[in-house]
Amino acid sequence: MASEQTGIHETIRLGEDFELDPRAYELRRSGRVLKLERIPMDLLLLLVERRGELVTREQIAERIWGKEVFLDTDNSINGAVRKLRRVLRDDPDHPRFIQTIPGRGYRFIAAVNGTDPGKVAASEDLPPVATASIAEPAPRRRLVLMGVALLLIAGLGAWLLWSRSAARRPPPRGKVTLAVLPFENLTGDPSQEYFSDGLTEEMISRLGNLDPQRLGVIARTSVTRYKGSREPLDRLARELGVQYVLEGSVRRDAGRVRIAAQLIQVSDQTHLWARQYDRGLSSLLAVQEEIAQAVAHETQLSLADRRSGAIPEALSPETYEAYDLYLKGRYFWNKRTEEGFRRAVEHFEQAADKDPTYARAYAGLADAYALLSSYSLGPPTELMPKARSAALRALELDDRLAEAHTSLALIHENFDWDWPSAEKEFRRAIELDPNYATAHHWYAEFLAFQGRFDEALAESERARQLDPLSLIIAADRGAILYFARQYDRAIEQFRAVIAVDPNFLRAGLIAACYVEKGMFREALAEVERRRRLDNTPWPVLGELGVYGRWGRLAEARRAFERFKQMNRGSRIQPAPAMSGAYLALGDKEKALDWMEQAYREHSSAMISLKVEPGVDPLRNEPRFKEILRRLGLDR
Repeated sequence: MASEQTGIHETIRLGEDFELDPRAYELRRSGRVLKLERIPMDLLLLLVERRGELVTREQIAERIWGKEVFLDTDNSINGAVRKLRRVLRDDPDHPRFIQTIPGRGYRFIAAVNGTDPGKVAASEDLPPVATASIAEPAPRRRLVLMGVALLLIAGLGAWLLWSRSAARRPPPRGKVTLAVLPFENLTGDPSQEYFSDGLTEEMISRLGNLDPQRLGVIARTSVTRYKGSREPLDRLARELGVQYVLEGSVRRDAGRVRIAAQLIQVSDQTHLWARQYDRGLSSLLAVQEEIAQAVAHETQLSLADRRSGAIPEALSPETYEAYDLYLKGRYFWNKRTEEGFRRAVEHFEQAADKDPTYARAYAGLADAYALLSSYSLGPPTELMPKARSAALRALELDDRLAEAHTSLALIHENFDWDWPSAEKEFRRAIELDPNYATAHHWYAEFLAFQGRFDEALAESERARQLDPLSLIIAADRGAILYFARQYDRAIEQFRAVIAVDPNFLRAGLIAACYVEKGMFREALAEVERRRRLDNTPWPVLGELGVYGRWGRLAEARRAFERFKQMNRGSRIQPAPAMSGAYLALGDKEKALDWMEQAYREHSSAMISLKVEPGVDPLRNEPRFKEILRRLGLDR
């Protein structure tokens, strides 16, 4: 208990109105218990114990958080002092209880049990620790015994305080959720952002594998929103739906890395744990594992089901270089742009060259090639075989990599149209890492393409829970509703996405929902809005589609001519685009000609044909039915 640690055993009166009861760990006013969190209460006990003396910020940090702590001590201590002053109704400019010593610390100045605090310290049996160094000389034996006694008392008090803290924090029931906020880059070099971002993603992955059945970890895309922000923790917790937050910073110098991390329980903003690690770069993985173990201990999770309880071995220079290149690759891959994907490929290939046994480098390479193809940024017949080769190599090295199984599932789906194999790989990825939001997200799309809409929406909801602020997950849920012909719900979903980010292009699918409902003016307005955001030929193709379905064929033909002119030299795969254009103009035969060309090119646009409302006019055509059969989508 705090009283044993502080040397305060009985209830004492502070000023005229307040009572501090260390045994009950309570502060009362006129008999009424006042709400006070752990850190302000521990600070009050410390200040009252050392009443009349200056207590430095360093002494406060060591007493409350421990010697190896790293916190934003200014904010943490200032916040605790503000809460104390609010409860004690103390004025910082004219203090009655807590006096600020600028640049140094604080002093408790109120009367205690009616006694001036300056006299109390002098009447104690033992002098405060801070004054021991200026005490009168004493025999060596007495000093040794006194030191041993003080160490025993401090150790017993620390253990009792930990016990009380643990008792106040009951084990969580059911599944708890945690967010790893973006680690702050303290290196002072913007080019090192990839390293801090990579560390954030690595901690998300490592914590997500601790105990997936009991701990849910919010995915990267949701926490990225808070990079550099000072969002209040209570609001952040509501937005993400989490009970715990891990935040920290990283500084990398030549050959060494300093990582600071702290775990916060958001219900009362209690700092449960904090540490600073100053290690060689070769120990980076071990530091991540230590942090994960500490988080598991503080959230009282079982580690029985973890892959391994061992601390990873130190990285060799070659492996560390590969790891560093992998982090750079993920940094660029997460940008989801053509340049980002291509730079990611470069770094993943360099990582694999540095360490040919590094499975994650190949998994990243598979992801980069697969999305280059899926985003129509290159020919699938060239990109997808490269993606497959990389994914298979990753699994050869480590068949438990959820990312590699997910990439292989996407290849089976988008390129091979091998639906059973794709589903097998998606399920295996989710089995290995139930917290991998991307696997749930892509699996939801897979289910929708086959018309399994109830399953798709359930899987989409799991992805949303793991990545609640992801706009692509939200927009693709709208796409699932569109495929399911639930147009009103889809419009509502897309509008919610647009309200958050009017520039989010995937939400432009709302125009197709308007077309299917016959709301052609609203559809045109959406196409025009998108034209202002996107200078590619796609908005013109959308305009053509609206006019064609509206029956305004003259405007549709003019849009078609503009589309063909803009598409010269464009990276847009012409076959699926031309098929859609001719269908909008009512020319089914040419639409089917181009659709068969898209099939020969293995275009990823083919995978939605079973459920796409826009191709409904072709459903009774024998050639269309044959294409569905060859795609394995005729069931």
